[in-house]
Amino acid sequence: MKAVRCLTLFLAGSFALPSLAIAQDITVGGQVRPRFEYRNPLLITGGSSESWVSMRTRAHVTAKLERNVTAFVQLQDVRIWGEETNTLGDFVANGFDLHQGYVDVRSTGPTEFSGRAGRQDVNFGGQRLVGTVDWVQQGRVFDGLMLGADGSGFKLDLLGSVLANDITPAHDDDEHFAAAYGKWKKAGPGTLDLYGLYNNVPTDSIKTSQLTMGARWSGQEGIIRFRLEGSYQTGQRRALDVSAFMVGARLAAVFADGAADVTLWYDYLSGDDDTSDDKVKVFSTLFATNHKFYGLADYFLNIPLHTAGRGLQDIALKGSWKAHRDVTLRTELHSFHAAQSEGLTSARFGEEIDLTAGYRYSGNMTLSGGFSYVFAAPAWGEIGRLTENAVWTFLMVDVKF
Repeated sequence: MKAVRCLTLFLAGSFALPSLAIAQDITVGGQVRPRFEYRNPLLITGGSSESWVSMRTRAHVTAKLERNVTAFVQLQDVRIWGEETNTLGDFVANGFDLHQGYVDVRSTGPTEFSGRAGRQDVNFGGQRLVGTVDWVQQGRVFDGLMLGADGSGFKLDLLGSVLANDITPAHDDDEHFAAAYGKWKKAGPGTLDLYGLYNNVPTDSIKTSQLTMGARWSGQEGIIRFRLEGSYQTGQRRALDVSAFMVGARLAAVFADGAADVTLWYDYLSGDDDTSDDKVKVFSTLFATNHKFYGLADYFLNIPLHTAGRGLQDIALKGSWKAHRDVTLRTELHSFHAAQSEGLTSARFGEEIDLTAGYRYSGNMTLSGGFSYVFAAPAWGEIGRLTENAVWTFLMVDVKF
């Protein structure tokens, strides 16, 4: 009977859709993204090598309604090829979820005011602290309310979101996240971002009431691209006082009319020199897209966990070259060090080299592949992360429509 009801609803929606489309602007789209990966040793469990294919499938509907109201619904399925023991006997859509679903209202005029309520993607700045983590097949979204103002010289976003609610069976504690992110569009040769981010867990045993404040200045002058940023964290994290910081810089030279560039990169994330005291000095990257920053092999996805609280220094040299109208080659060389080396043989974790290539087959389809080799120093093993050199490679097809 359940299948009959679902079929009836689907047919009713199909017959209603033509008349609906006449009354309002409705568009549909989607994405199919299978990706092969090989890793040796395994990232989580260590030990022997493994290969697998994961796949993201998304479908969305956008309805533009009267008075600048937009409704957006995006469904998603994420799976590993072969994870189901028998597809004929699978009656549970474990990988199927609502990825986004929101209502968006906007004003007209020199300054555009907006409000968006529901499950939504959120990216701030370069995604250093808040991002969608699009590389991960499931991605990250927030349940909440976003208010915005976008004028000729500035942009301001205010976010309030619920990360966990103890009224639901899945969570024992409440958890909230709020943000104010402002951008001044003309600050010398670049743009200046100022922000405050607040995450909160009220439960006494793991009480967190942490504020992250920072600034980001980025832009381009002639052939030079630059980025300077810094953040400071204060408040409480898991019932301990917090005093932590991050600074980062990027300086790039652009050549061949923008077809090639070389970048020098440095990040410093503070670490804890004494984990037994009542002060937390290690910086947390919160909800960042760390895949973009600390090596494509993903050994520093969760900071501070993946540095054992010792912080991180990342010295990198990066380059890209558009070898053809549809072909882009990239390389990255990282040298990773702990910010605090207390109890380690040395501060050096190791090095990583990343080589990637992308090919735009058509306007809707891209092909990409990459190879990473990680050289592990003793300190990496001493924090329980990597005891031997590692290899990771991928091949991916991405179709959007």
